[in-house]
Amino acid sequence: MLHLLSLSPLQAAVIERIGHGDDVALVDSAVCAALAGHQDNQLLQQLLANACRVYALQEMLLAHGIESQRLLVGVEPIDYAGLVELTVKNPVIHSWC
Repeated sequence: MLHLLSLSPLQAAVIERIGHGDDVALVDSAVCAALAGHQDNQLLQQLLANACRVYALQEMLLAHGIESQRLLVGVEPIDYAGLVELTVKNPVIHSWC
């Protein structure tokens, strides 16, 4: 399953609903959570520890002034084409707003 997270701060109740091995894409203001040292890093680390792949949309990172090398270890930058590939890979998509 693909989960699209779009709001910051992240909500622990939402993170708990994401299953083992799911893909997670951070879009809009949620990309801020991927910045190393952000208050939401612990929630993202929970996902990574649960074998989830966590992505941050590059265009949103740029819009928020976040350089890829400043991301939390384990979070992968992804462009729009990569996001489309994730939607093809995951027939079930859940958007969390």
